[in-house]
Amino acid sequence: MKAVVLLGGEGTRLRPLTYTTPKQLLPVVEVPMLERVLTHLRAHGVDEVVLSLGYRPDAFFAAYPDHEAVGVRLDYAVEPEPLDTAGAIAFAAGHAGIDETFIVVNGDVLSDVDTSALVAFHRSHGATATIHLKAVDDPTRFGVVPTDADGRVIEFVEKPPADKVPTNLINAGTYVLEPEVLARIPAGRRVSVERETFPALAAHGEVFAMASDAYWLDTGTPAAYLQANADLLNGSRPGLPAPGARQVSVGVWTLGAPVVRGEVHGPSLLGSGAQIAHDATVTASVIGARAVVERAAHVENSVLLPGARVGVRARVVGSILGHDCVVAAGCELSPVTVVGDDVEVPEGAHLVDARVPAEMAS
Repeated sequence: MKAVVLLGGEGTRLRPLTYTTPKQLLPVVEVPMLERVLTHLRAHGVDEVVLSLGYRPDAFFAAYPDHEAVGVRLDYAVEPEPLDTAGAIAFAAGHAGIDETFIVVNGDVLSDVDTSALVAFHRSHGATATIHLKAVDDPTRFGVVPTDADGRVIEFVEKPPADKVPTNLINAGTYVLEPEVLARIPAGRRVSVERETFPALAAHGEVFAMASDAYWLDTGTPAAYLQANADLLNGSRPGLPAPGARQVSVGVWTLGAPVVRGEVHGPSLLGSGAQIAHDATVTASVIGARAVVERAAHVENSVLLPGARVGVRARVVGSILGHDCVVAAGCELSPVTVVGDDVEVPEGAHLVDARVPAEMAS
């Protein structure tokens, strides 16, 4: 089966990390987010994927030059201009010559939905389009999708006020589509699948939806990105936190051979070549490959991307450090601070909910 993975967004909420790395290539417990999405698709019979690219397509070409990842064949469709969701789907599917039932997912959404069951539901209902729905506590921030008893979509309601919410089920961003949908997406302009294509199909009774309580997370914010990592470490998602991870003590996992002279408390993972110095402490964090936590430093509820360094007596709490950045001695970083790739935070700096882009490097 074939799928389209939408990857065109610039990831503005995850800046400065996304100045240099598209968000879907950011690691979630040492595995690129996109590869986690592809692994899930492969488990449900998808063997060919079209990557719908807009922002930094070169990064994806470099990451997967052989047009393959985790056993899935890849094709690349680079939008000539931003086409919005429906436009991107039509462009990518047309590029790949898709002419059969196919799946669409967002590359920055991590989900354990039973995609095989979604496809079976789609076919049994004779749907033109089928949407995965997820119940949320606050549906006012999303597009909600009321259905009838058979699962047929009644309407789409975008960010309803609290006193007029028809359901707490939101569009979770996984779709099963028939190829005839593509002919109903106007070419040459931006078209939203959520606001234009699906409502038009629903008006003719052609859209169905299946709700699921499976794990689902939109990783688009720093807080959500931290949660995506934590959920794999604390067991909110089943299985190993990363392929090849080894549990060396309760809740503490390693990849490769990190060097640990300080204390590490779970749930945490140390990547290959990571170093935790004497008197340093790490708690509930991902310390990426080659990352270093120096003497008497403290890292908690954080993610250090590969090569990051935390200096002597520095404290990093609830924060994200980019590739090969340096947090110098005596710094204090509090939630949710995000430091970009190759940035050096000067000695003694105190940052709270800060964003430190490359152009602010000292």
